[in-house]
Amino acid sequence: MSAQIWPPISHEQLLKEEEDSLAAELEWLLEDLQAALASLKSGLEECLALLNVQEPGTTLALSTLRSETVKGFVTRVGTRVVKGDISLRLSSLAPPRGQASYPLRISSPLPLPQLSALLNLLNQALDIIDISTWTGDPRNGSFISGQLRLLAETIDESKAVMKGGEDVVGGKWWEDDFAGDETIFTPPLPPTLSTHLTLTPTSLLLTIRTLTPSPSQSTPNPSSTPTGSSSSATMTGLSLRTRLTQILAPMPAPTHDEADRLFVYRGQDVRVREKVRVESQDPSLMAVGAKLSAVGHAVEGWRVKLGIVMGEEVDAVWS
Repeated sequence: MSAQIWPPISHEQLLKEEEDSLAAELEWLLEDLQAALASLKSGLEECLALLNVQEPGTTLALSTLRSETVKGFVTRVGTRVVKGDISLRLSSLAPPRGQASYPLRISSPLPLPQLSALLNLLNQALDIIDISTWTGDPRNGSFISGQLRLLAETIDESKAVMKGGEDVVGGKWWEDDFAGDETIFTPPLPPTLSTHLTLTPTSLLLTIRTLTPSPSQSTPNPSSTPTGSSSSATMTGLSLRTRLTQILAPMPAPTHDEADRLFVYRGQDVRVREKVRVESQDPSLMAVGAKLSAVGHAVEGWRVKLGIVMGEEVDAVWS
């Protein structure tokens, strides 16, 4: 089945009519896109509001299921944990004399670099929308197409930061800037204990690790040990009771995913003896994850529409 134009027109006039039609459709699409950009901006601003929780903050329970290995809570305000009271019962961590568990209290604000990076990316996305609306030419298809591609990449990066992992900001626990800060935790963390707070798409994740010094002849793992690091250092600052516990206590074979890795933590070569992960679902993070996915889908949809009208291929990723 074919369609014909009546009355017939020349091929050159047909091409001109097609160009005029595409130009009119592009103009209409760009005008409609401006209203969509306002809606996308509103969604991103809601994400920022959810993450920038003000006083008194969001209090989240952090406790292991069906055990008292980890039991407590933390309070998040914005990009920091301002309060926390956690009790640890680990076979490889001796509690203070006269106590049944090891107390871990957050007495000074604890920064969350991953959350700060997420807020920075969301602000960048808002800047891209403002430039697309006010600074640049909103009727220039090529300009708007480039801005939408940049916006899509920024949102994808934001979702990657929320997923976490060692490749994101704050993902490497052995590089925590606050590890040696004795003012954050009460009592101060011993060299054999690491606490690491990160984000997942729906939760705040606390990972507790007890550490043991690594023999000087151990071969460093290049993925976790910086080049040129010293492996001759030993743990210092431990009480006699803690030293005896580490020497005399039986050490079962580690069963976690970091058992074969060597890390440099606070200037010492260490291995992870025991590892416990506790997640606490954060309603704000859950809402942000859903809104970011919706905004990402909307941006990809507009990229596809614009690409069809402009005759461009769009490498849209629907995730």
